[in-house]
Amino acid sequence: MTHKMFPRLRFKEFHQKWERHKLQDISDRVSVGLATSVTEHYVEKGGEAVPIIRNLNIKDGYFDDSDMLFISKSFSELHPNKRVKKGDVITVHTGSNVGLTCVVPAEYHLAQTFTTLIVTTKHEELSPFFLSYLLSSAKGSHQALRLVVGGGKGNLNTNDFCLYPVFHPSLPEQQKIASFLSAVDEKIQQLTRKKELLEQYKKGVMQQLFSGKLRFKDENDKPYPKWEDKLFEEIYSFYSTNSLSREKLNYESGSVKNIHYGDIHTKFSSQFIVNEEYVPYINNEVDLSKIKDENYCREGDLVIADASEDYNDIGKSIELVKLNNEKVVAGLHTFLARPDLSKIEIGFSGYLVKAEYVRTQIKTIAQGTKVLSLSSGRLGKVKIRIPDKKEQQKIASFLTALDAKIESVAAQIAHTQTFKKGLLQQMFV
Repeated sequence: MTHKMFPRLRFKEFHQKWERHKLQDISDRVSVGLATSVTEHYVEKGGEAVPIIRNLNIKDGYFDDSDMLFISKSFSELHPNKRVKKGDVITVHTGSNVGLTCVVPAEYHLAQTFTTLIVTTKHEELSPFFLSYLLSSAKGSHQALRLVVGGGKGNLNTNDFCLYPVFHPSLPEQQKIASFLSAVDEKIQQLTRKKELLEQYKKGVMQQLFSGKLRFKDENDKPYPKWEDKLFEEIYSFYSTNSLSREKLNYESGSVKNIHYGDIHTKFSSQFIVNEEYVPYINNEVDLSKIKDENYCREGDLVIADASEDYNDIGKSIELVKLNNEKVVAGLHTFLARPDLSKIEIGFSGYLVKAEYVRTQIKTIAQGTKVLSLSSGRLGKVKIRIPDKKEQQKIASFLTALDAKIESVAAQIAHTQTFKKGLLQQMFV
């Protein structure tokens, strides 16, 4: 017996009621991919190598082959029922991304799969692209997550997944819904690629700038003076920070804002503008009388995280570009490094400490096993190269403009993803 319903948002030419079926009734196959390790069977691309689809190839509605691996044909032939066909719907079966779904592209017909659920739909009844978007919708993914069993990472039970309730319209309406959402996904992928290219370009430009291979010229088209070699401690002075835990902070009210090292790692922009960031206040009951005036942050200061579990994040920093006369202090697990503004242009330091040669030195001086740490003494001995202030200004302006482009594209991606999320909530039953 079927149950019929209507979605909230619909193309006007369609009026038929939607139907409800169990997934197994409108599919030719619901099975699971390889569940055993395939590491020893990896081979180089080419020849008779067979691509193997892993969880990381399945994104939110699309297939990502940027990190595709391959296994030997001989091993693949031992597991013919674990292969996919073009148009199959594949879903992450286990791990932290359980439920992510996409459709197998034509070029990966007969690829092997690992830890994925495979659904071959009856194409005359159920569009694979429609099913993929249905499973990706809020209602669909919630329903799928209810089928996850086991502790730890958990996994989707295949037998239960066969009973997954699929609400669907006629095939022509399914195809129109899928085509529309596919166009939205294509826009997201184009913007994502644009952002990646801008980030790659910025990385390349920074390597050229801070290695001295790319130089700006003055208004008379003449090179600026040679860059000076300095130690970090010759340009920056260290000031005291506090050790307040999260329990001493709030986002409602207070007279002083606090920069916590965790926020440097996770959310603050490298060029910090206080009214554009979500910064906590210090609780009113905390005694602030012992904080010296010199220990309040100033524009141009660097706030550097002195601890991390990851080499890529150790010494991560932000430059306080604009504080709008607000009182701000640097908090737990941070260094407050103040530049000599007669030698450093505000806006330059944040890029200088991200130069590859500086980052390499910081990683080298980090100490620890599970948690890495820095000391101001070791950081002070890091070697840096300083250009003329006017050249600093040009470098900072150029990179800031590039950052603005990247942030603009990121905002477009977020807006389009929100738009897609709204569609998924309203276009499915």
